[in-house]
Amino acid sequence: KTAYEISACLVGSEMCIRDSFIHNAIHNAMKKDERIKIIIKRLEEIYPETPIPLDHQNEFTLLVAVLLSAQSTDKKVNELTKELFKVAPSAEKMYKLGENKIYNYIKQLGLAKTKAKNTHNLSKIIYERFNNIVPNSFEELESLPGVGHKTASVVMSQVFGVPSFPVDTHIHRLSQRWGLTSGKNVIQTEKDLKRLFPKNLWNKLHLQIIFYGREYCSARGCNGTNCNLCKELYPNRKKAIICLKA
Repeated sequence: KTAYEISACLVGSEMCIRDSFIHNAIHNAMKKDERIKIIIKRLEEIYPETPIPLDHQNEFTLLVAVLLSAQSTDKKVNELTKELFKVAPSAEKMYKLGENKIYNYIKQLGLAKTKAKNTHNLSKIIYERFNNIVPNSFEELESLPGVGHKTASVVMSQVFGVPSFPVDTHIHRLSQRWGLTSGKNVIQTEKDLKRLFPKNLWNKLHLQIIFYGREYCSARGCNGTNCNLCKELYPNRKKAIICLKA
């Protein structure tokens, strides 16, 4: 072949590779879009209503309940806060109750001493600095003792209606099984989910995914090949999905 013909072949090959790459990228994007539609549809069918699983009386008691739920079950938190919230339903009353008495109510929870200290300290700040009213911004909430981004996101979404996507261990696990994120960390998972799902669905969808993860796609009950939704999203998947922990 002449130098011109060789050059033309090389250019042609490069174009074919590039076209193939673009085709595959579009195809994969379409597959992910289709998975998103299926996830939204199925979760709405199973969980048309999404009551907040933590019992509370107001925005302050929800904030405390979410803080206490770290590394504890919602069921246990609800059991122990029933009496606590009777005597201390506000930041002022919780602060005046004192750290030791708070601890006595919640001592069956994991990390109870730390949680009692944080609950007392954040109550003091809300009472003194915010006039006994739970602040309604991420920055102010995350400045409170024991309140991280996830806790603040739950309060912002469920109390103030601000679109948020709190990522817990269930959401982090299912997002990997459903091919929505790399699972690098919960920060990346939150970014990926916010990019993929419509903003108006975030507040409800995060609860729907949690409910599904607990009921059908638990850490031990499914490995990415067992539950109905995993099988529908990946009908040809044979190997178990190893998920990175939150």
